[in-house]
Amino acid sequence: MPKQVDHESRRRQIAEAVCQLADESGLEGVTLRDVAARAQVSMGAVQRCFGTKEEMLVFALGHVGEQVAGRLSARLTASPAQSARTALGHAASEVSLVQEKRRAEARVWLAFAAQAAVSPSLAEILRSNYADLHKVFTQLITEGCDTPDPERAARTLLALADGLTTHVLIGHLSPTAALDVLDGHLNQLWNERAS
Repeated sequence: MPKQVDHESRRRQIAEAVCQLADESGLEGVTLRDVAARAQVSMGAVQRCFGTKEEMLVFALGHVGEQVAGRLSARLTASPAQSARTALGHAASEVSLVQEKRRAEARVWLAFAAQAAVSPSLAEILRSNYADLHKVFTQLITEGCDTPDPERAARTLLALADGLTTHVLIGHLSPTAALDVLDGHLNQLWNERAS
């Protein structure tokens, strides 16, 4: 009797291999052959899971987005009694990927962001991820302060958190300095709304 394969589990295994390779050498270093070797599956298995390299990359980017969203959701629900300001700080620091433990994920995220500039399917995934994050930020800002334009404040904070990832990766800012910038912006946001 042939061995039963959990198709979705296999796809996630391949997505993890894509991310490991992208972390090491960017998306240009991701070939089907290397992905198969890293995932310890045959080329045929990769091709049965994904019809094209683009389809594989789209799935892998969705996988990364799900991991970030899952951590963010867990962090926000872990302490339901926290203030909106504290929750927003946690959310922004999670999105910024500046912590040392998130360095590999940040490199992968930026590799996908760069590729999305020339790949409409990857750009669509990123737009969807950013739209979801924008909703979360808008909700927390609306709950935490009386601002006439919480959506604009959320866009600004999301852009800042996202941009800090690049600054830390290239060594322009340390993770501590980046988190200080983020915290300073949050303090300014809350102080402006309080006055």
